[in-house]
Amino acid sequence: MKHVLELLGVLALIQGVVGLVHEFTGWRWGLIQRYGLFDGYELYVSITLVVLACALFMAADSRKSG
Repeated sequence: MKHVLELLGVLALIQGVVGLVHEFTGWRWGLIQRYGLFDGYELYVSITLVVLACALFMAADSRKSG
């Protein structure tokens, strides 16, 4: 379970950072920008994904390995 939480945390962190890079540079290569559901809220979704990644890393750290 620890590895699953870490994997989800890494994926959320990557997508959040890519979304923030998109907001400041204009590059369109993340998943957040491809969905019309998030139009106008990409920055907030990206920040939320980074915070979610931190929470997932903390949850994974509190688990025992194995």
